[in-house]
This record gives sequence, C-alpha cells and structure tokens, in this order.
Amino acid sequence: MKIGFDNNKYLKIQSEHIRERINQFGDKLYLEFGGKLFDDYHASRVLPGFAPDSKLQMLLQLSDQAELIISINAADIEKNKIRHDLGITYDEDVIRLIKVYRDKGLYVSSVVITRYTGQESANIFQAKLEHLGIKVYRHYPIDGYPNNIQAIVSDDGYGKNDYVITTRPLVVVTAPGPGSGKMATCLSQLYHENKRGIKAGYAKFETFPIWNIPLKHPVNLAYEAATADLNDLNMIDPFHLEAYGQTTVNYNRDIEIYPVLAAMFEGIYGTCPYQSPTDMGVNMAGNCIIDDEVCREASKQEIIRRYYQSMNRYANDEATSDEVYKLELLMKQAKITTNDRPVVPYANELASKMNSPAAALELPNGTIVTGKTSSLLGAVSAVLLNAVKKLGGIPDDVHLISPTFIEPIQKLKTDYLGSKNPRLHTDEVLIALSMCAATDENARAALMQLPKLAGCQLHTTVILSSVDMNTFKRLGIDVTNEAVYENKGVM
Repeated sequence: MKIGFDNNKYLKIQSEHIRERINQFGDKLYLEFGGKLFDDYHASRVLPGFAPDSKLQMLLQLSDQAELIISINAADIEKNKIRHDLGITYDEDVIRLIKVYRDKGLYVSSVVITRYTGQESANIFQAKLEHLGIKVYRHYPIDGYPNNIQAIVSDDGYGKNDYVITTRPLVVVTAPGPGSGKMATCLSQLYHENKRGIKAGYAKFETFPIWNIPLKHPVNLAYEAATADLNDLNMIDPFHLEAYGQTTVNYNRDIEIYPVLAAMFEGIYGTCPYQSPTDMGVNMAGNCIIDDEVCREASKQEIIRRYYQSMNRYANDEATSDEVYKLELLMKQAKITTNDRPVVPYANELASKMNSPAAALELPNGTIVTGKTSSLLGAVSAVLLNAVKKLGGIPDDVHLISPTFIEPIQKLKTDYLGSKNPRLHTDEVLIALSMCAATDENARAALMQLPKLAGCQLHTTVILSSVDMNTFKRLGIDVTNEAVYENKGVM
C-alpha cells in the first residue's frame, strides 16, 4: 500500500500542539474529542499511513497530564440506542470504553449522564457504574438551550449541573457516539471552574473535515460521505475568513453553533478567546499529508464504498433516498463512478456472463481474481479460495478442498441442520481448508496466505449473509456489494 500520511510526525506535532493549547489557558484545558479514539478505520483508509489507533497513541504521550470523562445522554440509555458498528447499546459501550482506556494506560476519572430527568434506566446505569467504582455526575436539561444565553450561563443553567471533580491539566471529554453532550459537558465545567477561580479553556479535536486542505478535496468529501446520514456539510468558515482573511474548512454544525458558543464564553469570561470555530480546533492532520495524490485516490475509493453502504441501508429500509442522493452528488463532485472501484466491473461482467452471482477481489499487487457461484460454493467462498491460491502460487486446477470433502458438509447443513442453502459459506470453507491443511501441503500453503488479504478490496453482485460479512471483516477485507438479494429467505 502506498503511504500518503506521516503517522510519526502526526503523533509528535499533535501532542505538542495540545500542550501549547493547555499553556494558553493556564490551569486546565477541556478538550472535546470527536470521533473514535481508537479503531479509526475511516481515517486510516482515506489517509493511508494513519494508524487506526493514532489518536490513542497521541493521548498516551500526554497520559501523565490527561484524564478522560465520558458523556452519555440519559435519553440514549432510556431507548437503548445502539452503536451500529458494534451492535451494542451506548451504555454497554461506555463500560467497554472505560475498560479499553484503562487497559491502555489512560486515566478515566468519571462518567457524566447528560440531560438527566430522573430516567429509571439512567438510575440503574449509574448504580452499576458506581458498583464498579466509577464516579458518576448528572447534568440536566436547560430551558432555551442553546440560544437563551442568559439562562444557560447562570446558577439555574449550568450552575445546577453537578460539578465534575478533575485533577489533571488536560481533561478529554469523549462519548460513545454523537448527541451525547460532550460540548455541553465542557462548557458546564468552564462555568463551574470560573466560579471557583480556576483558569480553564476549551478546545475541540475533530480529525475531519481537515481545516487546511481545500473544501472539495476528496479527503473532505469522504468525510461528508461518512456522515451522509447525519447530513453534515463541509463549509468555508466565514468567521475565520472575516477575522484573518484566510480560507479554512469546517462543518455546518460547528459554524452554526459558533455565535452561541462565543456568547457563552463572553458570559463566562467576559470575552471569547476564539475568533472562529476553526480557532477552537487543534487538529494537525492536514500538516502530515506527505503524498496528496495517494490520499486523494484513497478518499475517492472510500466515497464509492460509502455509496454502496448507503444503497444497502436503503434496500433494508435503514436509510432515506436523500442519503443516497447525497452520496451520488458527492461522487459527481469527486468525478468518479462505481466503475472507478476496480473490482466492480470485473464482478458485474462475470455475473452478467454467467447469469448468476459473482465476486471479484483485488490482491495487494493489483491482480484481480474472480469467483462464481457453483453447486458447491458461493461466489465469495470461491473468490476467497482463488485468492489464496494466487497468493500461494498454487495452480488453478488444484482442488484445495476436494468435492468429496464438501458434499458431507452440505448434507449436514441441509438434512440435519435445516439450511436451505447447501453451498458453503466463507467460515465453513476456512474450517474445511484448515482441516485439509493437516494432511495436504497445498491447503497448508493456502491457509498461510490469509494474513496477506488484510486491506484487499472485494465486490460481490449480491447482498452477503452476515456470516460472510463477518468473515471478511475479520480478515480485514473491505467489501462492497450491489444492493440485490440473491434469493430472499435463503441468506
């Protein structure tokens, strides 16, 4: 994989910049941390070279100065809101995050339950956290938020929130997902700190959009694609342009809320330390792009992947037509089509020729292998075997798994386990391959190629089963598919 981003430089200058921002305010900095602290695979896809745990590693360089607060909205606890990427509820994710951060060496000091109105589920969650030895604080809804500044910046507004006790100069406020109240938690703390005579500041860390690259740069367009369901829009920051005569990129929600934030700062301190929403940010990722063309191409591929994801969500009634239209518009702005994803035309042409589902997979060296549906294997199972054959230098005519080995498995599936689909799924193929590897040299060689598939690209002409999707996810393969079911009720 070509590298377009200097991760080591990023770790160095990002931590240095945050230290500078802490010193700017004196005693304490509340840093609102958007996005994922670790497993940031979107960033690693659009900025090749960016490590998925870069932000976590950066914070570890500041671990002696930093503590973490996790915010969660009481309404999200009440309705069991789910993180769709993990399939767990927000409250479950808070406990998971606390364990992960602590295991990595970061200090998690407390949890703030925001917009608390006495929800019983929030009470139960608080009791559970306290049983685990985690401090919990409550913040409450404020009438007129966020526009009634006089009411918000008062003892009846932020003043009625619990004051979160912190002990370190850098307080990172994070959350299991959007809408959790990170910004409100930070600003409430500024109000309380000011009343106690403590000089505290606020800053915001968001990797995207990147403020110092062009508005329509594919990296920034890819961010819009990733947040199409939220209807986020990248925009020129008009406040920064007016204050400094410099064109920078921010996104609509930050630009819309900035006048309110500025008024809140004035209410707390008498003056606002920032002239624009861009000023509030501390992200240095744009300074670490070392090959712009590599990042442009990677981002274009990400936009196409996001388009296919949106089409799948639409087919399952999980997305609106507006979301799909937005992805189509972003593709036009980036001047790309689905055929710019190399595996797409290969898979679709084979499916048209065979009149059955097909798949194509791009190997690390750019070679594309294909797979078609047969009586024994599904297309994705076939392409998986063909890929490891190619990587292992095994001739095409060699059977890694003998048909006589597959047939008893099919009988087990259909006659005893009640499956309507006799063809082997990818997990079943890998189990069979590993069993063959005990006695067959070719199967053993093929099995050893699996790690090389990480980062490879796959396209299939039908919607995959959850079993197959999970297998490819574990192998690190990026999958897209046409939003078409092979046979409803069979998958």
